[in-house]
Amino acid sequence: MPDTPHIVSDVMTRSVVTVVRDTPFKEIVRAMERRNVSALPVLDPGGRVVGVVSEADLLPKEELRSHQMSGSERRWSPADLVKAQASTAERLMSSPAITVRPDVTLARAARIMGVRHVRRLPVVDEDARLRGIVTRGDLLKVFLRSDEEIEEEVRRTVVGYLFPALGHTIHVSVHEGVVTLRGRVHDTSLIWVAERLVRAVEGVVDVESRLGGEDPAGDGAAPAP
Repeated sequence: MPDTPHIVSDVMTRSVVTVVRDTPFKEIVRAMERRNVSALPVLDPGGRVVGVVSEADLLPKEELRSHQMSGSERRWSPADLVKAQASTAERLMSSPAITVRPDVTLARAARIMGVRHVRRLPVVDEDARLRGIVTRGDLLKVFLRSDEEIEEEVRRTVVGYLFPALGHTIHVSVHEGVVTLRGRVHDTSLIWVAERLVRAVEGVVDVESRLGGEDPAGDGAAPAP
């Protein structure tokens, strides 16, 4: 079977700049600029994550200033008006924070980000204490695996698992993350299983299957490319 999937703790950033509830607006901006980040977890005195303040939470203040200077009218939502008038992290932050545990798979973390429309997730332990942060970019790191690494895993965990007696006759090649399988197998019902298992290997971009059933001569020759 494919190797154990990577989990959030494999790719998360462990050194995280944070703020507390009473951190002033300008200090939040300075912290973001200093660390080149777009959001900061907000912690309580016990180190637990109580919210996240992002650039999107800061922008209403500038928008309100621009509207006041120009004299233009805008219908403000209560939430945006609170943020526009806020001066501390507690009033600016989005709360409760959407968080993830360190042992969650990267696929699960990606789904949470997609469904909740967030770009990063604070990583917390069972007591909600901050352990790191994971971003969309972190989740893409699995696609940096080399073609050689992917090929070795496919041979070992998919071909070796499904076709132990035919490993020497099934050809596996990988180019830019695209896996191509060639060869003939005894049981054609396993072809779709092989494709599915290969897609589950981390770093695989796509699968091209050229597997087929054994020919009448039974010579095990691989199908033509």
